[in-house]
This record gives sequence, C-alpha cells and structure tokens, in this order.
Amino acid sequence: MSTTRPLSKSDLKKRLKPIDKDLIAFREVFTQTIATDVPLLNRVIGYMHRQKGKEIRPALVFMTARLFGDPSHATHIAATMIELLHTATLIHDDVVDEADLRRNFTTIHRIWNNKVGVLLGDYLLSKGLQVALKEDQVELLKITSQAVERMSEGELRQLKTTKLQTMTQERYYQIIEEKTASLIAACIKSGAVSVMSNPQENALEKIYRAGIEIGLAFQIKDDLLDYQDKGIGKTKQHDILERKVTLPLLKATANASSSESKLAMRRFKRRTKSKSDVQWILHFVEEHNGIKDSEIAMANHADQAITLLKNHPDRRKDSQAAQTMTEFEELIEFVVYRAV
Repeated sequence: MSTTRPLSKSDLKKRLKPIDKDLIAFREVFTQTIATDVPLLNRVIGYMHRQKGKEIRPALVFMTARLFGDPSHATHIAATMIELLHTATLIHDDVVDEADLRRNFTTIHRIWNNKVGVLLGDYLLSKGLQVALKEDQVELLKITSQAVERMSEGELRQLKTTKLQTMTQERYYQIIEEKTASLIAACIKSGAVSVMSNPQENALEKIYRAGIEIGLAFQIKDDLLDYQDKGIGKTKQHDILERKVTLPLLKATANASSSESKLAMRRFKRRTKSKSDVQWILHFVEEHNGIKDSEIAMANHADQAITLLKNHPDRRKDSQAAQTMTEFEELIEFVVYRAV
C-alpha cells in the first residue's frame, strides 16, 4: 500500500472497470428485487435510488469472485443480498441516530417519518431473504444472516461502551469487527462461495478472516477522516462532538502521559465543546501520534488481508490469476486511501 494521496471517485471508477458489466447486471437484479406496486413504497424507493453510494460492497463481492473463478448469476444474487442488507442497516441507523443527512440528502425518516424509515428497512431485509430462497442460495443466506447477527451485537455493545474511561483498544476492535467488518467479511465470503464448488470450511474461514481485516482497515480509515484534513475537504469532527471514542484518540491517550490523558478525557467528555476544545483535542491526537499509529494499524490490516487471499490454496491458477489479484489489491487500496 504505497499510495499517500487520498483517492477520489474517479480513482474508484478506474478500479471498477474490470467489473463494469457485473455491476450493471447487479443493478438490474437489485431494481427488480425491490420492485413494488405500493405507491408510498415506490416513492420512497425512488428517493432512495437518488442516494446511490459508491457500491464498494457489491464491488468487493465481484472482485473476490474473480479471485476464485468467474462471476455468475449466483454472484449477482450475492451482491444484491449484500446491498439490500447494507441499505436497510443504513436506513435503520439513521432512525436510531436521528440523523438529518445521508450522502448529502435529507434522510428518509426526516422526509416521511420514523415508521416509514423502519418499515422500508424491514422491507429491504425481507427482500434479501426472499431472493435467497427464490434462487435456492441457502449458503449465501447463512452468510448474510450471520452478518445481521454480528452487526446487531456490535450496535448493542457500543451503546454500553461509549465513554473514554470504559473504552479500550480491545473493545474498540470488538465493536468495529461486529458493526462494520462483519458485513465486509460477508462480501468477501459470499463472493467466493458464489463461484466455488464444495469449499472446505477451513478454506472459507481464511477468506472470511481476510474480509474482517479489510473491514477493520475500512472502519479505521472512516474514524481517521474525523481527525484529518489533507486536501480532502473540511474535517468533519463528528465523532469528537458526539463523544465517540475511536482508535486515533485511544492511540494518543496510550502514548501520552497520565496527566495529559486525564486532561484529554475531561475535554473529550464535555457534552458541549467550544472550537478551542475541538482544536485542542485535534492537536493532542496529532502530537501524540494517534493519527500516525492508526494509519499504521490500518495499513497492516489491509496487508494481512491481501496476504491471506494471495496465498489462499483455492485461488484461481489460470492465466488471469495475477491480473485479478492486482485488480483486487487496487480496490483495497481505494478502501484504505479513499477521500471523504
């Protein structure tokens, strides 16, 4: 992982070229799967389509499938199930967090109401179940069901571990593995399963672990963006204002003296923070290598994932083996070095 500049949407577009046709097919399956004749639902779904994200998770499904074979209809179903789950959880998260914006659009529950937001999320989850059963994709259903379970556990665990004095690096990793990395791991595993014939459980465990490592890197990057401003726009500082403890702060307090850490805790715990409080915390994290150490951890997780997949015994061994691995690595590079 040698890139130092933040990567943009145009960089992602280049990296997705090898799977352009698969993404087009996936979008068709996704649209058909959530089609409905309920007028209100149609309006909300139409609005939801306008909030289209980067499609990183479906891309991970297809790129992983190409490491072990050739993407098939089952791969398109896997990508659809993953995106349905991801979209549903985002909508539910917005309701729980009382969020006003999602991808620069007003959140669904703010335009309609909480009931519509919750029910739309439920509808998308049900469609994921239906498409799996209709296509007889039981293994894919098992993978996404496990992801739902782990993500829910992570959300509940975080509710009880929000304060700096109760958060440790071990707990932080446990929470982000459940909340974020478990879904990324489901992308990687389902992509592989969609093209493999009778894979051994230990082989799938290595693939799943690679997905966890990618997910950890993904979330650490997301947490770093709150503390960074390296030509990628205005620093968000949402986590600081909301008193959300993440790895950069944990690394900094671990490196600082006891007295400095206590002062940081007092400032961070304030419900209302002044600009000087926020700037002090940003300086504290930078000065005590919270950002640097988190970047090192992030890169290490990404490298571990690449190593696990590159050395996987079931990875394709034909003339496309080297090319598909390079393309996969380039996508992971975007995950690690993406801009806001």
